Amino acid sequence: MAIIPNKMFFPTLLIFGMIGDVYSRGPVYTPPDVERLTDRFGRISVNKSYDVLFGGSNIHVMNNGTSVDLNLNKSSGSGLMSKNKYYYGFFNAALKLPVGFTSGVVVAYYLSNAGVFPHNHDEIDIELLGHEKRREWVLQTNIYGNGSVRTGREEKFYLWFDPTQNYHDYSILWNNHHIVFLVDNIPVREIIHTNVIASAYPSKPMSVYTTIWDGSEWATHGGKYGVNYQYSPFVASMKGIEMEGCIVNQRVKALSCSMSSLSSLDPVDGEQFSKLSSQQTTGLQWARRKHMFYSYCQDKSRYKVVPQECTTN
Repeated sequence: MAIIPNKMFFPTLLIFGMIGDVYSRGPVYTPPDVERLTDRFGRISVNKSYDVLFGGSNIHVMNNGTSVDLNLNKSSGSGLMSKNKYYYGFFNAALKLPVGFTSGVVVAYYLSNAGVFPHNHDEIDIELLGHEKRREWVLQTNIYGNGSVRTGREEKFYLWFDPTQNYHDYSILWNNHHIVFLVDNIPVREIIHTNVIASAYPSKPMSVYTTIWDGSEWATHGGKYGVNYQYSPFVASMKGIEMEGCIVNQRVKALSCSMSSLSSLDPVDGEQFSKLSSQQTTGLQWARRKHMFYSYCQDKSRYKVVPQECTTN
């Protein structure tokens, strides 16, 4: 996971949409209606989708395997790793985040192949960063491709709801055309696969991970506030698991579907997944105008010359 510098860029928020509620960061606006990608794919149980990665004693599967609690306490965090590796796909977790004083706590939902390719790994990250105030969880997105860890491509958002009170969907769409990060089916970020970013575009099969861990060194205000275990255990709850993509056959190193064209058997390579719809584009613009407060593309103290994709993507 990438370390974020202390200095962040705060763009001017535009007045757009309807005010829906009052939030600790100011007014919250009602999100626009969008297609529900999560309704296109089936949901699977915890036991059929994940194996224990670490902290097994802090993992509690419930409701006949449809949900799971991941705990962080002073002894350990906890994490799950998908049984399969995927080359492209749609991935979703409905998460309810820990309540209370959660500074330094990181809940991560991500794809990675670092264990297989330690020197040139790929990664697609959704990281939810705790806060010293109860509701101010931050959503951070990032990608690495072919070991491109020297260039952090982080973007940060405030959420338009309290993520500790109910389950909310956090999704990743990854195919040969683009990577899309979604929250409750609202696109918050799109990375289009162009020649400019091709060398850093995730291109190898990855596993899916869900973890909770201690990120005291960097997660909250650059490490200013660490985890206070007086408030532990910190519990992240997950259900609504979706993993739909090309599964790598571990025995023969083959894919379960073709990657050759838009008409292939890849479940997320059809025309409807090759670009955002007009509704999704409206949702993307809404999320970025109203809720994004940091982008690496605007961080001139970090990058004297901005990465090339910032001017073309």
